[in-house]
Amino acid sequence: MDKRKYVCFSILMLAGTACLHAQELNAKVTVIFSQVATTTDRRVFQTLQTGLSNFLNKRKWTTEEYAPAERINCSFLLNLQSVPETGVYKATLTVQAARPVYNSSYRAAIVNFLDPDVVFRYQEFQPIEFNENRISGPEPLAGNLTAILAYYVNLIVGLDMDSFAPRGGDPYFQKANAIVNAAPDGRSISGWKPFDGQRNRYWLMENLTNNRYTLVHDATYIYYRLGLDQLYENEAEARKQIMNAISSLYTMSTENPNIMIYAFFFLGKSEEIIRILKKANPGERSRVIEMLQKLDITNASRYKDELK
Repeated sequence: MDKRKYVCFSILMLAGTACLHAQELNAKVTVIFSQVATTTDRRVFQTLQTGLSNFLNKRKWTTEEYAPAERINCSFLLNLQSVPETGVYKATLTVQAARPVYNSSYRAAIVNFLDPDVVFRYQEFQPIEFNENRISGPEPLAGNLTAILAYYVNLIVGLDMDSFAPRGGDPYFQKANAIVNAAPDGRSISGWKPFDGQRNRYWLMENLTNNRYTLVHDATYIYYRLGLDQLYENEAEARKQIMNAISSLYTMSTENPNIMIYAFFFLGKSEEIIRILKKANPGERSRVIEMLQKLDITNASRYKDELK
């Protein structure tokens, strides 16, 4: 079976139900507004949350056929922080997504990212729409939030596909890159340009579409499909494949240091990696500790202490 179909087959055989076509996402949306000082009726934020949930879950984002059991579990936490002007909100967006691991109830993170550069205009009951052929409309702030969400949807789908089939996510990374290239532009809008910082939407997609960094796609497939998915049937071989994925990223980093994708890849994975690699022999652990400390600097001390 290709891509994600074997997971659907396994789950639905157990459940005794038929594969029915559905949208791609099972997205939970939360809008936090406790930091916002405004005279606006607070119900507007509940309306926004409902509208965003419908936008993500009811829209068909791909041409793929997804069964209900195949929908990608993800969450979008929009934390409103200030109101620069009436109807305009500055916020952060935390995006998380996970995929099932074969022969287990465990779900492994594929995205765990905090985007600090979200600004948008919203009035209660306004339509929440996205047109990929006209991303930057006449009012950039009104379309910025849906452009950001569409970007992350394509990122999630792309990484999910990459984890099930070699280079399976390429079409969706190209879609996300097209959003970057046509993104809303304005004085208060940031995160879409190379000069907006070194860890933003532009650089993430540049890393995922640049042919110099193709090893990251190979590492994704190896880590999830040949590694995590095989832990139940052959733990030693699966652990070896996970170390191979880490080694591939390390090899890439020697020629291409300090790019965003390394830190992004390891977000939400440190505990998972430590738990799996603790069973490796001392020589293997020693080699992989050095790689992990350079690739995942945030958790360098954890790897040293818990895998020594």
